[in-house]
Amino acid sequence: MAVALGLLRLPPATFWAMTPKELAAALAAIIGPAAPGPPSRSELARLMQSFPDRQPVR
Repeated sequence: MAVALGLLRLPPATFWAMTPKELAAALAAIIGPAAPGPPSRSELARLMQSFPDRQPVR
């Protein structure tokens, strides 16, 4: 609500009448598109290999 009323300067009645999709579109116009969904299995595997939780034993 703070972003819609403060940043977007929407009147309360307009904010409450909006659908979530409309609000998301209004926010995307100001702050850019939403982040993509979760990584794919191959992307996650690549990240896990690049940044392992534990260091290999030497």
